[in-house]
Amino acid sequence: MTPRRKRRWLRRLGIAALVVLGLVLASAVANAALEAQEKATTPAYGERIAVAGGSLNVVRNGNAQQGPPIILLSGLGTAAPGLDFAPLIRELSGFDVMVVEGFGYGYSDMESSARTNEHISNELHEVLSKLQVRQPYILAGHSIAGFYLLDYANRYRPEVSAVVGIDATIPKPGDHPVEEAQPGINWVKVVAATGLVRDVAAVAPGLFDPDGNAYSEEELKRMRTMMLWNVGNAAVADETARIGNNAAALRGVTYPADLPVLAFIADEKDGRAATKAAAAEDLLRNVTRHRVLTLEGGHYLHWTQSTRMAAEIRQFIAPAG
Repeated sequence: MTPRRKRRWLRRLGIAALVVLGLVLASAVANAALEAQEKATTPAYGERIAVAGGSLNVVRNGNAQQGPPIILLSGLGTAAPGLDFAPLIRELSGFDVMVVEGFGYGYSDMESSARTNEHISNELHEVLSKLQVRQPYILAGHSIAGFYLLDYANRYRPEVSAVVGIDATIPKPGDHPVEEAQPGINWVKVVAATGLVRDVAAVAPGLFDPDGNAYSEEELKRMRTMMLWNVGNAAVADETARIGNNAAALRGVTYPADLPVLAFIADEKDGRAATKAAAAEDLLRNVTRHRVLTLEGGHYLHWTQSTRMAAEIRQFIAPAG
């Protein structure tokens, strides 16, 4: 290639790069403007409670007195837990059910202190104390919340009457050291800020929707919108980075022997259900009263199995009720 042709190609590449950069910047500006407009015109749900380090949002279905209160904790990255758990909340009508949205979730603050088991448990305890939630209460959680159920039940055993795991994550055994989580570039947030996630959602609005038909169209629309707001936020990014550290901190930890535990296991027809059920049984081998129940469905069992789950929860807690 002659020097002249080389300069021509470099010029074209430079122009193309500037065009792409301009489009990305325009998309980012449009995304920020749309998000600001959505937040200004969409009424928030729940009640924000001040805790150490910020405010957490709590969604409560009422103040019913049937049985103990039930506290729900979401899985990792669930954009709007107060809506995500809606099918299960409806099936548990009559109970005082509340969803505590952690830092980085729903309408809670998006930045926080380090997402360690200890911090997450203490923040939850502070919220429940400020709300004067009747004790003892049932603690229920999905996916990664399995770490926090286990940690919380040991820190605040007298306040918990039972634990319910929804395909809850179980810390893997081991003795190898885990490096402390290091801050890095939050690429998910960078991509989200460009508006690319919004573009994908606009082209395929149902791509991120829950399975089943347990949600209203308004709930689905709100969850899609809040996913765009919350994806890649700092608190969830830190929580994700600390999964290994939080798992290591729970090595050898078991539930108190006298604490009833009900563990729902998702059978996703991928051959892993038996292994997950065995791991749950191993974790609960010291627990006097426990049940491991496998249900057909995806990892978010409450999307499609809320009716069955609510019935099993009622039956499981009945002797203590």
